[in-house]
Amino acid sequence: MSAVRQPGRFLPAAPGSRVTRLELFYDLVFVFAFLNVTTLLSENLKPVTLLGGAVVLALLWWCWVSFAAMGNYLRADQGVVPLIGAVTVAALLVLVLSLPEAFDDRPGGPPGPLVFAGCYLVIRGLQVFVLVTRSRERRGALWRLSLPVIVSMALILAAALLPPRAESWSWVGWLRLALWLAAVGVEFILGPRARGSGLTVVSAGHWAERYALILLIALGESIIALGTGAQLTVGLPLTWPVVVAAVLGVAVIAALWWMYFDVLAPALEQTMHRTRDAAQRAVLARTAYTYLHLPLVAGVILFALGLKRYLTTIAETRGDAWLARPAGLDDVALFGGVIIYLTALLALEWRAVRRVRPAPVVTLVALVVAVPAVSGWPANIGLALLALICVALVLDGIRSGDPLRRQVRQTALEEQLAAEHDQSEWRRRNL
Repeated sequence: MSAVRQPGRFLPAAPGSRVTRLELFYDLVFVFAFLNVTTLLSENLKPVTLLGGAVVLALLWWCWVSFAAMGNYLRADQGVVPLIGAVTVAALLVLVLSLPEAFDDRPGGPPGPLVFAGCYLVIRGLQVFVLVTRSRERRGALWRLSLPVIVSMALILAAALLPPRAESWSWVGWLRLALWLAAVGVEFILGPRARGSGLTVVSAGHWAERYALILLIALGESIIALGTGAQLTVGLPLTWPVVVAAVLGVAVIAALWWMYFDVLAPALEQTMHRTRDAAQRAVLARTAYTYLHLPLVAGVILFALGLKRYLTTIAETRGDAWLARPAGLDDVALFGGVIIYLTALLALEWRAVRRVRPAPVVTLVALVVAVPAVSGWPANIGLALLALICVALVLDGIRSGDPLRRQVRQTALEEQLAAEHDQSEWRRRNL
């Protein structure tokens, strides 16, 4: 208890640690940054802007991953970690404000690419500072852990110094995008290989819960995208096509939630707990969570982008809104987001329990075939087809009588009841 009272100390987490309310607050801000990528893309949805948005999302994801790992081996609500989190949030909000100009600066105000790079440096620099402070070999750790950040920052700054306002199809635009892609590659490849990078899973429950919560918040934010897509706040009338589209959108979001949280999330956490070896647990955490949860979040964000554009099309149509047709890459965004999400689920299921069920594979094929088929269809018809396919997959999983599903859910329930009993006993004795 005396260590807790000492100010300015990093307090280590315990194997039974869970996510704190402070970490949940930080995650809300990070997901706000993730979903703002859709704002960056929604005004000018083209293949090159989709790729640029994916690069920005990957860099934001790596900031969150490093921050989540720090909360796994340190108590996020004790010592100086809350202060580090507050500075991180402030830098992240300024970074979000610079997103529209991250690739291409506009006249007036501070240079957007440099602001983005500076905020990214603050966020990653704080994470490196914590790792170096806790390392016994501080000089060596400083060089090893700072190298990926320095290289990625140099690439982002080099992209920022290219001539502004270049067309996306010109060689300058593609060179800028290539430099950003290289920065992502440095972070994702060199970062985890740095000795002392901090990927030590102290609490498997905390690790699994943190990633589950970030996905849950992303799904919740997609509902916000649904509401803002209809733009009802600017005085547009509420119409039946908008109501139907909103209900269908919620049905898809609920199905996406069920696909992950019904069985896969507890199965992954139970696999983490059963993996006792520290090195094997770190590998599982990196592959199943750090890497494979990124396409889950990216799929939700891409789906939210498509849903937002669908609702905007329906709400702003002056003629018969039932016949409103999405334009451009809206179909690709809507269906493509679910395709990416489902593909990641299949990979996670194989990683967790070493099996792939036929029903999700058939659903994935049906979605891929549906993308060119719905081109030119009214928006509500395409959205209804997507909802029908997703809900059918969920109902198949519930009615199939899968023994693994029963086992995983029963184990999760028994663990929950045991934890509640232990907490009640402690409170009865001590409070």
